[in-house]
Amino acid sequence: MELSDNARAVLKRRYFKKDQMGDIIEDEKAMLSRVSDNIAGGNKEKAKRYFNLMNNCYFLPNSPTLMNAGNDLQQLSACFVLPIEDSMESIFTAVKNAALIHKSGGGTGFSFSKLREHNARVGSTSGVSSGPITFMKVFNSATDAVKQGGTRRGANMAILNVDHPDIINFIKAKEKNTDLTNFNLSVGLTEAFMDAVKNNEEYELIAPSSGKVKKRLKARDVFQFIVEMAHKNGEPGIVFIDRLDRYNPTPKEGKIEATNPCGEQPLLANEACNLGSINLAMMLKDGAINWDLLKETVYTATDFLDDVVDRSAFPLPEIEKQVKKNRKIGLGIMGWSDLLLQLGIPYSSDEAVDVGREVMEFIDYYSKERSMQLAVEKGPFPNFNQSIYKKGTFFREGYKLNWDGLIAEIKEKGIRNATTTTIAPTGTISMIADTSSGVEPIFSLVYIKNVMDGEKLVYVNKYFEQVAKERKFYSKELMEKISEKGSIQEIDEIPDDVKRIFVTAHDITPEWHIRMQAAFQEYIDNAVSKTINFPNLATKEDIYTSYMLAYQLGCKGVTVYRDGSRDEQVLHVGKKMREHDRTRIEPRHRPETTIGVTKKINTGCGHLYVTINIDETGPCEVFTQMGKVGGCASAQLEAIARLISLALRSNVKVESIVKQLRLIRCPSPMWSKGKKIHSCADAIANALIEFLEQDGNGLKKTKEAAGKDQLKVISESPSFDETSPVGSMCPECGASLEFKEGCKTCPICGWSKCS
Repeated sequence: MELSDNARAVLKRRYFKKDQMGDIIEDEKAMLSRVSDNIAGGNKEKAKRYFNLMNNCYFLPNSPTLMNAGNDLQQLSACFVLPIEDSMESIFTAVKNAALIHKSGGGTGFSFSKLREHNARVGSTSGVSSGPITFMKVFNSATDAVKQGGTRRGANMAILNVDHPDIINFIKAKEKNTDLTNFNLSVGLTEAFMDAVKNNEEYELIAPSSGKVKKRLKARDVFQFIVEMAHKNGEPGIVFIDRLDRYNPTPKEGKIEATNPCGEQPLLANEACNLGSINLAMMLKDGAINWDLLKETVYTATDFLDDVVDRSAFPLPEIEKQVKKNRKIGLGIMGWSDLLLQLGIPYSSDEAVDVGREVMEFIDYYSKERSMQLAVEKGPFPNFNQSIYKKGTFFREGYKLNWDGLIAEIKEKGIRNATTTTIAPTGTISMIADTSSGVEPIFSLVYIKNVMDGEKLVYVNKYFEQVAKERKFYSKELMEKISEKGSIQEIDEIPDDVKRIFVTAHDITPEWHIRMQAAFQEYIDNAVSKTINFPNLATKEDIYTSYMLAYQLGCKGVTVYRDGSRDEQVLHVGKKMREHDRTRIEPRHRPETTIGVTKKINTGCGHLYVTINIDETGPCEVFTQMGKVGGCASAQLEAIARLISLALRSNVKVESIVKQLRLIRCPSPMWSKGKKIHSCADAIANALIEFLEQDGNGLKKTKEAAGKDQLKVISESPSFDETSPVGSMCPECGASLEFKEGCKTCPICGWSKCS
């Protein structure tokens, strides 16, 4: 496996096995051996096939499998759906179970549609209901509490059906980007509602608990409100909820009412799915798709994912039971855009849509053929006899392949997995494979990474870079120009035939995004994770039209994003994308050599060393070191130091920085040298104050010390045995805690360490 610098950094940070001290104890080969040996269950021949599959970057499983296979956790699934019934017991059982799943590295999806609306009567208490949105906030807070302890940040999907009485409040629940930050929201649109939209009719809001009609609304007005919120910040998305359940392979097991956090995996309650993606960028030979290699890869990847079902340690017994009754797997793709670039086919073209349909049909067909063979070897999934396969209602309309014979054979012999295909997000695994993500177009051909000392690193799409050098229009200056514009379409130096092929997400009209999603959806059991990117100037009417097209073309759901509509946008192309970015300043460059002072301060967390360095202008950076403490404390201190350094090199006054840090409190303050050190941040502020109090703003004494070729150490605070702890502070209100009845308790707000 040949790794890019980004891939190696991702693997070190998230995937490589670590010892109890947090030190990395494996490399990429060792990681792949760990995973392949574990999934193969001791079968050496199979383990070799799995290792080669991943080592050649032909296929990679979802992140939990790479992280956890062969480790103590052994939880290998990425996505789960949990049930929520209309009772306090069910709601808080779901909260607990979601926390356990997040702790294990999985994401959760929920339908809140069964919860009674706010202010509805609750018979058992003679009170009124809080409504689904209030309980969503409980789930959101629980996710906040758990995410720091898990391998990955917890993520949730909330679906509320459009006929729920609280639907208007749900649609605007994330109007502020600071609300429900651990949730993606999707409105479940029914067939009846979509018919009412098309016919400009009213539809009914129905109380979940009683089934009574509570109100009637104009469907088109509600649909337009969804569009308005999506235009504002991308939330909520939409799922065509009846369409999700129409393709339910085991309808007698219950209805499909929810999906995983990214929407690509509709699941029954208490069900999970194991996912993995084939790297299409590697499926080429002599400038054409290597169908033999692709078939072999599909077969081996299907074996791999089926084995994952047996090797995974599921977080709850009810989930393990449901998963093994249906044995769903989700084989998908990554590297689609990179495949098109190598074939010389524009993403926004009928040819690309046709090739996408052909490729996905091939993967779907041969994954089911192999799953049928596994059923002959090991037995079909336990619910097979009640499934659409046995009843003869499973159907595929052939595009390039003849499905009739395979469907008849599956009905006779069985199939090992109730579903075999899904297109999931492949953000980090596509980085590992150094390829494009999922079915998405490339976001940018060139982007700039700013490092701490002000240096700019230019990253260029490898296929574009190759063409640019072959056609002799490559230059670093041109690449930087492309990074600012985010597209090559208006750059005169680039030939038109190159512009035609190398299109980016914002060069592609929403219609082509949706047509591509729909083409893949035709041969996907589950769904397709994809974002329909809109330029900043896109109108609400553009989004409205796109939603209707997605419905007409058979998509199961749609997520849209209008560029620049969220302040915390993850991917951003070009310094000139937004007007107010033009006036923002960049920090001055850091010289190769700086001089400074170091101060040792005793804090409630241990000995803190604060280093303050200067350049020709003045203070330019701060470094911190907390004894032998690691983990979150050190990470937070490093973050504070980096931000202070950024502020100093941006000419922010030291006094202004001190003002922000002074008197920040934590639960473990200390008396140190006659001063009350309220927190590590407060300690850094004190170090900056002493630095300011030196002659010449700290420059004179420091330069004298530097002239002696040494680092000056400001007088240390007393040793630990000369200090005394301060009474602990309440984390809720900041008051001093009392120790009584065997527990620390706040006399002001009632916070207790034991509750």
